[in-house]
Amino acid sequence: MDITTMLFALALGNLSLAAALFFYEYERGKSLSWSTWAIAKQCQAVAWLLLYFNGSGVVPDAVSIPAGYAVLFVGVGLEAGALWESVGRLAWRRIAYPVMGVSVAVFLACYAIDEGGMRVVAGALILGALHLFSAAALARGWRGASMLQRFLVISIALLALLVAARGILVLTMPEGWGWLSKGLLQVLTSAALYLLMLLNGFGYLLLAREQQRVELDRLALVDALTDLPNRRSFFAALAPWMALARRPGQPSALVMLDFDQFKRVNDSYGHPAGDTVLRSVADVCKRQLRDSDQLGRLVGVEFALLLPRTGIDEALLVAERIRAAVEASPVKTERAMISMTASFGVTVIRPDDSTVSLFKRADEALRAAKQGGRNKVVAAAGATPA
Repeated sequence: MDITTMLFALALGNLSLAAALFFYEYERGKSLSWSTWAIAKQCQAVAWLLLYFNGSGVVPDAVSIPAGYAVLFVGVGLEAGALWESVGRLAWRRIAYPVMGVSVAVFLACYAIDEGGMRVVAGALILGALHLFSAAALARGWRGASMLQRFLVISIALLALLVAARGILVLTMPEGWGWLSKGLLQVLTSAALYLLMLLNGFGYLLLAREQQRVELDRLALVDALTDLPNRRSFFAALAPWMALARRPGQPSALVMLDFDQFKRVNDSYGHPAGDTVLRSVADVCKRQLRDSDQLGRLVGVEFALLLPRTGIDEALLVAERIRAAVEASPVKTERAMISMTASFGVTVIRPDDSTVSLFKRADEALRAAKQGGRNKVVAAAGATPA
């Protein structure tokens, strides 16, 4: 495959990858039309097309080469940035944008001074450095990586070094080095760039799959609506404090709370308004807690609060503070301002408690608060350590 055909293949390959990822993200319910990765691939496709038309008369050489390389540097830099975005490092822009600007300026300066060797040297070194930036992002995103992931990172790094090596060899040995002629080196560099295009796209898809796996693991422990620990996660957090209660020392408290007459919100304003109210009121509750306290959603509008190393008197004060905050914080929805109240049942963990006996005692106190007129805090009968 000659160089001209390779350039055309690079342009089509980048467009194909952009289209493939668009449909991949569309299936996940996301819009990719202006994502960093899509823009990067589109920039690279345009750049390779400009370079493909170099010398054809369709686009003047004075436009195709400087514009092609400038757009190419931006596209490769954005591709590296998309990989850094995928690993949660949004601050890459503070570094990458100035680097891309300097890269374009350096190349244009080399092109203006010397249209031959310096242009090739600058282009190869810059492309190699930008692809190493991509390899660093993939390495950062995979801690405890599999063999496939390690192979991918190493391959991208080696190919990036091969691209950069072309610039060094052109600078030090303009006529080539033994069997490695100038023409062969150019072919190898083009092949390396083609492989880098494919490997970076594959790496991006692997990172997206890894993100999905992490998100699924998170949703197994977190309530999707309120972003609080779900029942399973809350009971896991409670278990060690149940064990500690069997030893002498300061007790820990459990509070059960239920939002009063929440069904009327869904019936009167609709479930979207109910979800808004639930999220907002849960946030109000969280703001009243210490870092060590654990608030979880058990089911529906029933929540539980674990207060480590907190006696019954302090737990009652915490519950009363939350009750007052909920009452004083009406929630604005699209249809109305909705005021909510909550009822609380408070107890402490006894040495002989099981989760069944503990929650039964707290639930009885919560029921008493409901029957007593709602918007109350009630301590469980005999809520003291045994």
